[in-house]
Parts: sequence; structure tokens; C-alpha cells
Amino acid sequence: MSFGYRATAVAALLAVFGAPAMADELFYVSGATGAAVENFKKYVAPWEAQTGHTVTMVPMPSSTTDQFAQYRLWLAAGSTDIDVYQTDVIWAPQLAEQFVDLTEAAKDVAGNHFPSIIESQTVGGKLVALPIFTDAPALYYRKDLLEKYGVAVPKTWDELTAAAQTIQDGEKAANPDFWGFVWQGNAYEGLTCDALEWVKSFGGGQIVEPDGTISINNEKAAKAIETAKGWVGTISPEGILSYQEEEARGVWQTGNAAFMRNWPYAYALGNGDDSKVKGLFGVTTLPAGSADEKSAATLGGWNVAVSKYSEHQEAAISLALWLSGPEVQKMRALNETNLPTIVSLYDDAEIAEKAPIIPQWKDVFLNAVPRPSAPTLTKYSEVSAKFFNAVHETLAGNGSAADNLAALEADLTDLKGDGWK
Repeated sequence: MSFGYRATAVAALLAVFGAPAMADELFYVSGATGAAVENFKKYVAPWEAQTGHTVTMVPMPSSTTDQFAQYRLWLAAGSTDIDVYQTDVIWAPQLAEQFVDLTEAAKDVAGNHFPSIIESQTVGGKLVALPIFTDAPALYYRKDLLEKYGVAVPKTWDELTAAAQTIQDGEKAANPDFWGFVWQGNAYEGLTCDALEWVKSFGGGQIVEPDGTISINNEKAAKAIETAKGWVGTISPEGILSYQEEEARGVWQTGNAAFMRNWPYAYALGNGDDSKVKGLFGVTTLPAGSADEKSAATLGGWNVAVSKYSEHQEAAISLALWLSGPEVQKMRALNETNLPTIVSLYDDAEIAEKAPIIPQWKDVFLNAVPRPSAPTLTKYSEVSAKFFNAVHETLAGNGSAADNLAALEADLTDLKGDGWK
């Protein structure tokens, strides 16, 4: 694979920052796992060769909740150990004061990205992170099994429930490990994403609305969560309450599920040579609560931010620009099915040929629903934790959705106080 703009891109970085007088060793922290770790070495190799700097990836737990907690510890301590942080799209308002303002460094390239994503990483006029890929989940389905049982691709959650049950009933006789639907039910940030999709797709709002209004305590939201509760132990295993993305993918990729809710990264892995579902599945938008409602997909994505405590800020900014640039985004698209944030890459012929799912994801992404990090500012992590814990309690049978959402509303009202800050 060759990229005509490689030399140009690196030359541009050198033009801005110059050839280094002394090579720096940078430390980059990320929750990447598996093949993504080895791919990262390929992504930074051209930059290392041209600049003389080196990059070491510091591994993190796969749980974004655990990652964020560790990030806050390092940054609160003013640690100089980490130079560049890979950050979730929702973290900008909470960590803005700890990161370098990249506005000036990125002034010539920020306009290449989707404006909404640049806006999501801008806090108080300060661009605190540069996007490296975006995310929006979809419904994965087994084409062969839908055909075998004469089932249509579901458009609503009720249709998915019925389809999953039909296929599961037919497959379990020969495969007792088979399930109709796998998703993320653990009490962590991933459940906030799943549950926000359920609630929004039933017309139940966005937990906290863009104007700061707490909206979660309503009948439609309760119905959405009760619907999901009905999956536990029926079309989904009891153990779903401990599943994160990788647990769901593990069941799916071994051929033991008819449907899966997951992010784009699972597409490339599902078509890998070691996958039992290679070539057997398709993807579609997540179901809606009813024929009168719209599908909802939580806006995700990852960015790179430079620590203001880094002792190698110039090199770290150069690395951030490289990782968010078109060459690395294209490699990520081809190797990991990561969705680019650079608009022009959706029209790239090689991506369309080798990763045809990416152009299809454009509409899903453009209609994605954000988590309420913008209106809740520094309180978002607490808002999310209270939400996913209330949902998890309901899924586990500890109280009704209506009761748990009423209690959640009271908790969020106390947390808000006289305003989100």
C-alpha cells in the first residue's frame, strides 16, 4: 500500500517544527488492544523515521471508565510521564485545563475534519484534542441465519426481539451456547451508550438535554429500559450484565449469536481469517422503538491530546498532527475499519473498495446522538455513572425502570445544584 501524500505530510510537519536537535522519546497512552497495538507501530513508523523521535504506547484497561479514572489521576498529579493521551470524545470538557491548546498548531488542518467533531473538542475557544477516528455503533446480523429462518432485518426493537428468539430457538438444539442478541450490559460507560440508544429511539430524550434540562424520568425512557430488561435470560445470556464490547464480540465471532450491537472495529475483526462468521454477516442501523420513532446511535470517537505537563510538547504536538492526519486515518480505515473524521476520505476510492462498509456508515454517523457531556460539563462522568448504574439495577431485576429513573432524576437534580459547572 502506498500513499502519495506521505512525504508531503511529514515535510509539512517538519516545516512547522523543524528537524529535531535532539530526539525525544514520547509516551502515548491508549486503550488499544490486540491488532490495534501492532498497527499503531506501523502508523508512527514514518513519523519516527522523519523526525528522529520515538513513541512508546502505554497500554490501558479496555474499559473507558477505568481509563478515564487513571487519566485523571495522572493529570491531577501533574505527571510528566505521559506526553500524548488518546481521549474519548466525551472527555474534552472535563480535562480541558490539563491539555495544550492546539488551535494555532492545527489552524491549517482543522477544517478538513467534520465540524461537529472539532466543535466537540473545543472548550472555551480552546482546541484541546485532534480527532483520529469517529465512531457510531450499528446492528450486526447473520445474513445466513436470517435467510435460513425467513426472518427480515429488524427495523424496531420488537422485531429484533422476535427475530432473535426465532433464530435462537432453532439453533440452540444443535448449539446450546447460541444466543439471539449480544450487547454491552456491564455497569460502565458502554452501558450509557447502549441505554441512551434505547431511550432516544423510544422518544425518551437524551438523559440531559442540550439546554441542561434533566429529562430522563419519563414513560418512554422507562419503557425502553424495561424492553431491554426483557432480553436478559431470554434472547441474551444472564451473563450479559457483565459484558463489554469484547465479550459481546467474542460470542459473536465464534458464531454463537444472531445479532450484535457493536462499534465499527468489530467489522474488520469479524471478517478476519480466524472468525467463524467471516463473510456471513451484514450491518444496519440500530432498531427504533417503534415504526413512528427513529433509530439512534451514540456518537463515539477518539482523539489525541497533548499533556500540558509534557516535557516534550513540541514533539508531542507534531505527533498529534500526524496521528490525526489523512495518512494515518486512511490506514486506520483500511486496517481496523475505523471511521475517518476527515470528510474527503469518505470519497477515497481505495477505502470504498477495500472497506466498503465505511461509506455506508457515513449516514449513521451524521445522525448520531451525542452523550450529554456538553451540557453537564465537568459533571458528565458522575451523570453517566448514575445513569448506567440505575439502568444496570433495572436490568438486574433490582427495582422497576420507573422507580429507578425517578430516583435517578432526584440524584441528578442534586448533582446539578444551581447549574451544571
